[in-house]
Amino acid sequence: MRIVFVGAGNLATNFGKALHEAGNDILQVYSRTYESASALAMLLDCSPVTNIDKINNDADVYVISVSDNAMADVVPQLCNGREDKIFIHTAGSVPINVFEGMALHYGVIYPMQTFSKNKEVKFKEIPCFIEGNDNIALETALSLAGSVSDRVYRMNSEERKYLHLAAVFACNFVNHCYGISFEILRRHNISFDVMMPLIDETARKVHTCSPVEAQTGPAVRYDQNIIRLQSELLKDNPVFKKIYEYMSVSINQTAQKR
Repeated sequence: MRIVFVGAGNLATNFGKALHEAGNDILQVYSRTYESASALAMLLDCSPVTNIDKINNDADVYVISVSDNAMADVVPQLCNGREDKIFIHTAGSVPINVFEGMALHYGVIYPMQTFSKNKEVKFKEIPCFIEGNDNIALETALSLAGSVSDRVYRMNSEERKYLHLAAVFACNFVNHCYGISFEILRRHNISFDVMMPLIDETARKVHTCSPVEAQTGPAVRYDQNIIRLQSELLKDNPVFKKIYEYMSVSINQTAQKR
């Protein structure tokens, strides 16, 4: 398919590369900055563009991969004059009806993964969740997603927003906890590398048992002496202290329901 990418961030970079490698023809990459547009365009062997009015009108599909906040501004400008084209966005929490009244055929491809521009991923293993407002959009989403992933699932906007919420907990919040751990160790001249075996084993365990079954540590048994001591160690950072205390309560309450 002939595709224009609107957005040049982490997801757009990885998705664009996967679609290009699968044989799709990427015509242009749009971004607000020339630096971002040209960096991805070079990888996809296409033209960069920074003016939305200069976007090619001959594409089959327009893939929108911008921040959720930017979506409301980008969609009307992009759809104007191209109403009969197919539009696909890649956001987890933005409903499909963001296109309603502005395009005839539109849908969603949400690749559920954490992406960084310089980190290669095995796109074939990434679950992609698709939706379409009609058969044309749905078949297009299925074809594009299927060309890059072996795990394609239909999911509506209502279900997808809870999927995205769960992903925030499983990925973004967990990674922030890594960051807190890193900062605690850094302040006491301890290398974060010592955490790697623990991080890896924790991730491996949930492949074979539920997160509740895998949970260990002082909060499970609510060892108040240890919890109080560790909470006090965080007194210089009230936010970290609250996170520790709330997480401990949540872990214990979850354990009590078993």
